Amino acid sequence: MDNQHLAGKVAVVTGGGQGVGQGIALGLAARGAAVAVIGRTASKLDTTKALIEGEGGRCEGFVCDVKDADGIASTVAAVAERFGRIDILVNNAQQVPLGTLMDVSDDRFQVGFSSGPLATFRFMKACHPHLKQTGDGIIVNLTSSTTKRWDMAGFGAYAAVKSAIVSLTRAAAAEWGVDGIRALTIAPHAESAGLKWWIEANPEEAAAFFQTIPLRRIGECRDDIGVAVAALCGPEFRYLTGATIPLDGGQANFT
Repeated sequence: MDNQHLAGKVAVVTGGGQGVGQGIALGLAARGAAVAVIGRTASKLDTTKALIEGEGGRCEGFVCDVKDADGIASTVAAVAERFGRIDILVNNAQQVPLGTLMDVSDDRFQVGFSSGPLATFRFMKACHPHLKQTGDGIIVNLTSSTTKRWDMAGFGAYAAVKSAIVSLTRAAAAEWGVDGIRALTIAPHAESAGLKWWIEANPEEAAAFFQTIPLRRIGECRDDIGVAVAALCGPEFRYLTGATIPLDGGQANFT
């Protein structure tokens, strides 16, 4: 594969200041894309920008709370003005409503929904005219293998918001294929800040969890997830749309 197969393209990555979002931003930049990283904390975005520019790539940070509808619209407009186009949209940002059904409050569930499927919905619509204009746009949304867990206890609210994102992705693939836009969902396991917190808070459950992954390890944010996303955005996968790609070491049954 051409290591610069994304040269000339512009990617938007939400939650790009750390973890999986940062790994995806690095993976896309390594393949030639200019990257707009979006997040709530400027210092984290600056870190990603420095990493990408340190490798000769191009990156700009845009501070935005993905729960803010007006902020999403203005941020997408600012990215398009700064870079001149948008070819790739990665909806990664998500506040996670973990806990049993009795423990998750209405407010936490609503935050999970507004930061996940609602933000994804808004970003997709805001970016649609730019993605259509390129004639070769791609949307990559993030779901989770929690939607396929054998034991859903403690993951119901989180799985619910992530399942909604899959439905939105399928709809985008069906409705916007005629516009030259592909839409995919990935379900990654990776060394994100959220996963690290969960491992530290639930060491026994985490140890058992690792044993259910055939490859017996958690993915690396850049080298396992970011590189895969960059490949999916390339011409070799131009006929793939509407699918969920499990980047989870073979754990969940997505068939």
